Amino acid sequence: MKNNEIIYKNAKKVTSFREIVEESAKKFGDKNAFIIKEKIEKDPKYKYITYKKLKEDVDALGQGLISMGLKNKRIAIIGKNSYEWGLSYLTVLSSVGICVPLDKGLKQDEIESLITRSKTDCIIFDSQYLDEIKQIQENGNTFITNYVCMKENSNGYTSIKEIIEIGKKELKEGKKDVFEYKMDPNEMAVILFTSGTTSISKAVMLSQDNILSNIYQLDCMIEFYDTDVSLAFLPFHHTFGSTALLLFLHNGVCTTFCDGLKYVQKNLVEYKVSVFVCVPLILEAMYKKIMLEVKKQNKENILKIGSSISNFLLKFKIDIRRKLFKQVLDQLGGCVRLVVSGAAALDKDVAKGFRNLGITALQGYGLTETSPVLSAENMFHIAPGTVGIPLYGIDIEIDNPDEHGIGEIKAKGPNVMLGYYENEEATNEVLKDGWFYTGDLGYFDKNGDLVISGRKKTVIVLKNGKNIFPEELEILVNNLPYVAESMVFGYPKGDDLVISVEIQYNKEYVEKHMNNISYDELHEIVWKDIKKINTTLPTYKYIKKLFLTDEEMIKTTTAKVKRFKEIEKILNKEKEN
Repeated sequence: MKNNEIIYKNAKKVTSFREIVEESAKKFGDKNAFIIKEKIEKDPKYKYITYKKLKEDVDALGQGLISMGLKNKRIAIIGKNSYEWGLSYLTVLSSVGICVPLDKGLKQDEIESLITRSKTDCIIFDSQYLDEIKQIQENGNTFITNYVCMKENSNGYTSIKEIIEIGKKELKEGKKDVFEYKMDPNEMAVILFTSGTTSISKAVMLSQDNILSNIYQLDCMIEFYDTDVSLAFLPFHHTFGSTALLLFLHNGVCTTFCDGLKYVQKNLVEYKVSVFVCVPLILEAMYKKIMLEVKKQNKENILKIGSSISNFLLKFKIDIRRKLFKQVLDQLGGCVRLVVSGAAALDKDVAKGFRNLGITALQGYGLTETSPVLSAENMFHIAPGTVGIPLYGIDIEIDNPDEHGIGEIKAKGPNVMLGYYENEEATNEVLKDGWFYTGDLGYFDKNGDLVISGRKKTVIVLKNGKNIFPEELEILVNNLPYVAESMVFGYPKGDDLVISVEIQYNKEYVEKHMNNISYDELHEIVWKDIKKINTTLPTYKYIKKLFLTDEEMIKTTTAKVKRFKEIEKILNKEKEN
């Protein structure tokens, strides 16, 4: 579809990260920007950060970091979602230099590899990484000159609070470095690593204009209010998580923090959350829980009849859903009005179910390389089973479509990345004549909505939004001495995928070195080795299913495994058995 020129609401485009800080402080001064829970146990205590206070902290932290010699330097951030994470991100981008967000699930050697590759000068870290940071510092293999802990009293490391105090003192003395910082809007502002091993992951370069363009594009199509409260569930190191944070700050939304996966519903009630951005897995679990409660109370027919009546009245612009289903909505705190899903497809029935209750459920599509959103449903255009229409200012076309209109999705717009850091070859593979080739397959339906039909690349996308690259796991598996070849893939289970591996073992090696053991004995040995490999990986990358064979895999004439044919063969065998 060509450039979508429809704007559904008045939106102000900001021209710099600094403008978000300044304008939000002016417009929303005494409103809460963040609510921090200082105790999770019984009798929790809360701390409230106003927009005015946020600006003061950004100014002081920025001035402090600059006084440490970090102006125009690269600063990495690693840790769970927190005020300190958000403050650090906003400060670095608006007042200091280039930000390098790191996945909080990384191990020490992975952290060290990525901060070395990105030529990071400073790292701001959560206190839970003290051991890893200490080891990295002792190794002395990085470019890091400053280590900053988010909390105080952490083995002698400088804390954010201490740097803020330094900055406050300097500002009182009349120093103005933080206000004089200027970033070229078209130069690299953020380095974000894609999923994959530290050696094959790509470092995406995003500019200030890339990110701010996407914020404006989203702001044109989705309504946010300064009375809204959001629950920060998506990790801030994820592109959508950090872009959403900036979008919310631009609109005066109050951000709260999730205590953990099992506390989502409790937190929605606790903070009276009205806007929730997450992955399909969570929304589907929430909806199932609601429906179980409805069934338990024998109110399924009442809900069904009520939905029919309320949907009929909607045709006449009479909306009674939230009043009609108040008891159900109260299970989510009674205030949730908008849920936004990304990273994977949301079940159509679940999306429809939320809408029947009076909650707008939207889903979109994008990539790290596009800052991240390319297309989405919006408040005025809802199309279940699709990822909506291109955002304002974005062109999306289908490259080389087949007879069904399915082809590779390519996009053009101001939110498309600058390229991959120090990887011209990979950049040239995806950026051609101004177009970004996503590697995803899809088509436009008769209404002009984009439908994702599959992945051109081999990446496995789990329901929780995590991406797994088979190649990185295959490298580890292939190191086992008895493995002739392996193929990692997503085995379908329900509406999700289980990370699985097919191993073709070397018969000659087994006969020679393993005393002709039985198949079951070999399977047990291989499975133990797979479990050992799992211990070196983040939990979401664990291989959970093993297919062991001595049969050669289906290959092309150039000896490459035909993955989809091979997977089809495995699934057919499973059905037969």
